[in-house]
Amino acid sequence: MTDPGTVLITGPTGSLGRVATLAMASRPAAARPDLLLVGRGSEKLAEVAAEARAAGATVHEICADLSRLADVRAAGAAARDLLASGAVRPLRGLVGNAGMWSADIRRATEDGYEVTFAVNYLAHAQLVGDLLGSFATPGRIVLLGSDTYRAGRLRQMMGVQPAKWRDPVTLAQPAPAGSKARISDAAVAYSTSKLAVLYYAHELQRRVGDGIGVSVFEPGWMPGTGLGRSAPAAFQALARGVQRLPGIPTPERSGRILASLVLDAEWAHLRDGAYVFVDKVDEQPAWAHDRDRERRLWDATAELLAKASV
Repeated sequence: MTDPGTVLITGPTGSLGRVATLAMASRPAAARPDLLLVGRGSEKLAEVAAEARAAGATVHEICADLSRLADVRAAGAAARDLLASGAVRPLRGLVGNAGMWSADIRRATEDGYEVTFAVNYLAHAQLVGDLLGSFATPGRIVLLGSDTYRAGRLRQMMGVQPAKWRDPVTLAQPAPAGSKARISDAAVAYSTSKLAVLYYAHELQRRVGDGIGVSVFEPGWMPGTGLGRSAPAAFQALARGVQRLPGIPTPERSGRILASLVLDAEWAHLRDGAYVFVDKVDEQPAWAHDRDRERRLWDATAELLAKASV
């Protein structure tokens, strides 16, 4: 058995991330990783860290607001220090679990970027880039995706909109302050940020080689979770109703699968941004593999992150 080493997870306090964190912490000692929990400094972060320690895991909290790229860079530096000092075992897994859905695409981060794109995509690209040199092999990177990027008619009837790709520099810009805030635009922004994650995963695998497996996890639509906390009240009420329907994925099930993806042998073969829908590898449409878009995204991401670091 390969030593599980250390796993870093973002968003460990939300429903999905909390379940995944505690599922990893509760494993038998030989299969239990050390944990680096990256999230907003809060009582919730302290609570999940305490629960993971009580289960037997070595745990370090790293406080960061993922909407602030300076915080993300500091989180990466803190993780590198812990790894270099031997406070935790070698890094073998990174789970980019944190995400958000903002109802107002005019909202900008301190770095000047549209907040949904910044948190869902840019923050994780920054963190992964800062930690690639610290990975032991074999290693795994699991990023959170969403089938909203290819929303079909049924999803669109429920207010979900598919991605609309544009140049990444344009996607990173908030809507003009004087424009009207529309939920449909916010839905497009969320879906497009998740298409960016998928494109990035494909290009990332080309850059890191075979020693680190890159995959994308779609946990299934889990209405009523904290992801849509800024959505309109009517949408949140509808989501809570749908959540009670039989067969709807739950954080408890999907969180355990997320932990399995980054640790278990059955998923060790995943490469090339393989897309796992709940518990099965799912083929993506041809247009979700676009080398030109993926290369441009990689280059534009470097530009955007460099601009924010000045």
